[in-house]
Amino acid sequence: MMDPHGEDGSPEYMKAPTNSYPANSYQYSLVVTWKGFDYELQGILTIFSSIHLSNNKFEGEIPDVIGKLSSLKGLNLSHNNLTGQIPPSLENLTNLEWLDLSSNKLAGKIPDELVYLTQLSVLNLSNNHLVGRIPQGNQFNTFGNGSYEGNIGLCGFPLSKSCDGIGIPPSSFQEKDELWRFDWRVVVLGYGCGVVFGLLMGISCLPNRKTKMVCVFV
Repeated sequence: MMDPHGEDGSPEYMKAPTNSYPANSYQYSLVVTWKGFDYELQGILTIFSSIHLSNNKFEGEIPDVIGKLSSLKGLNLSHNNLTGQIPPSLENLTNLEWLDLSSNKLAGKIPDELVYLTQLSVLNLSNNHLVGRIPQGNQFNTFGNGSYEGNIGLCGFPLSKSCDGIGIPPSSFQEKDELWRFDWRVVVLGYGCGVVFGLLMGISCLPNRKTKMVCVFV
């Protein structure tokens, strides 16, 4: 991808590469569906600062390079088959106002870097496979349960599920195996001590039969 900024600081990737078109558009056409109607736009205007690609069959991971689209105000990749983790590079989208990654197969933790998206007013990460503590601070303190529902591995505010003591507990098989090994060592140790003690008592009781009987009862 090209460097997203030109010499004047404006988004260069939205400018026409030739002089045949206005400086605020590409030379390519684009079909846009708006309220049920299809419109063909001759050139992509810079006013389009959002990406809406929901309800497709996109697969794979969200590319890190998306963090270079610093003029984005909205990103909707919901209802696809996206996998992998949420890229931390999204923190560079400082103008982002809404983010919808719901109904995918995203896994891992929510990047703490997303806390720096101070313009974010709408967040939807529901129905994925996200885990861990939900980031806290800034706009994340304003989002409700609906932003995270369907991710049973998440914990912390605003969810009722606390993160205290959350870890990966040992399986019942591991617990039984460790307990068995511990008990076996105790048995072996006790058996060994008993044999040694018995031999010593037997040796000390050999001189006469009467004493030997007393030792046996002791």
